[in-house]
Amino acid sequence: MYRYFPHTSSDLQAMQQAVGIGSPDELFADIPAEARLQRDYDLPASASEMEVRRFFEGLAQESGTPRAIFAGAGCYNHYTPSIVKSLTARSEFLTSYTPYQAEISQGTLHYIFEYQSMIAELTQMDISNASMYDGATATAEAAMMAWANAKKATCVAISATVDPKVRQVVETYAHFHGFAIQTIAATGGTTDREALSGMLAKGGVAGVIVQQPNYYGIVEDLTGIADEVHAQKGLFIVNANPFDLALLRTPGEWGADIAVGEGQSLGIPMTLGGPGVGYMACSEKLMRKMPGRIVGQTLDNRGQRAFVLTLQAREQHIRRQKATSNICSNQSLMALFVTIYLATMGPEGLREAAQQSYTLAHELHDMLVATGRFKPTFASQPFFNEFCLDYDGDLDVLCSALEAKGIVPGVRTGLHTIMIAATEQNTRQQLHDYVQTVKAL
Repeated sequence: MYRYFPHTSSDLQAMQQAVGIGSPDELFADIPAEARLQRDYDLPASASEMEVRRFFEGLAQESGTPRAIFAGAGCYNHYTPSIVKSLTARSEFLTSYTPYQAEISQGTLHYIFEYQSMIAELTQMDISNASMYDGATATAEAAMMAWANAKKATCVAISATVDPKVRQVVETYAHFHGFAIQTIAATGGTTDREALSGMLAKGGVAGVIVQQPNYYGIVEDLTGIADEVHAQKGLFIVNANPFDLALLRTPGEWGADIAVGEGQSLGIPMTLGGPGVGYMACSEKLMRKMPGRIVGQTLDNRGQRAFVLTLQAREQHIRRQKATSNICSNQSLMALFVTIYLATMGPEGLREAAQQSYTLAHELHDMLVATGRFKPTFASQPFFNEFCLDYDGDLDVLCSALEAKGIVPGVRTGLHTIMIAATEQNTRQQLHDYVQTVKAL
């Protein structure tokens, strides 16, 4: 049944007992001794999955230059344990549909419930739904929740430091749902707090959306924003990278009413930009206004634990004209991907991967600045695993040189500015190669 899980000692003993042998060696009793290998296998010491993959990637270099990825901007090159792809490839997951009939969908409902529990724990919010299409539409849905929750509002405010791609989607949703979007100015790469306070003081703001870390990779200090927004009867919405929450303060700790974001960083491969998965979590008072599926736990008529879709009418899924959201079909496959990833990594594994990403990014940042060819775009601003630098030369020439070395250098955000990300997938040799290429120009 579990074809990808290793056998335990008790599994082996049970199988040996079933076939009537005392040890696996008896299975080969008919093979003459002279035909058997009489020494240990010539195998290296144990290695992690990443080390094994890197070994074989090294053997594959003859077929092409491997890519060292330092691009991010919302899509990151994090490691995916092999068990995740193996389990999500099972046919019962690939062919499942929205679980209307709970009595025949307990497996699907169960893993959705586990996904919700993990997202709620990661964000420290009260409740999570069963995933959205992606982080951008999840943010737009949160803006719609804020608008629907307001009584005398004229707009939803969004920081200029939110990813431009996300802001465009939010603006599109707002246009067709009849409310305005006001942009909060940025200063020094972070949300302008004076501009935000002034906007709130004028009134009419249904909600405020910020990003953490923001589009430029900066970890913003969100202290006090929730209190300001709540004082004006608005909702505070935090778009957060869930991977980074292993080490950073959570939306719940910042006082957010709604937490949203792109879950691609939770082990989903970059795969040319998709698919990803949007997550959404909120406070208990808003749970009946949350779009998408929500799975609850209950007891059946025999007193056994069971799972059901809850808190929503069926129209949410099958009658689009009466639904509160466009999330009306099954988007749970990628939620399953995230669930298996988080269960495999565990809290310690996720923290370790996040710490490695943080450390490598800061090492690369300091090495590049030390070349004298770069300076920080936003001086003295804290960052996690992504940062912006200004280059003193021709950025086109630099990017071409790096790409010729098999290095994806980052994402350009200006004529002389590049945004660079590092993850646990990068090696210090790759950092060295990046810096040496810069020095050679």
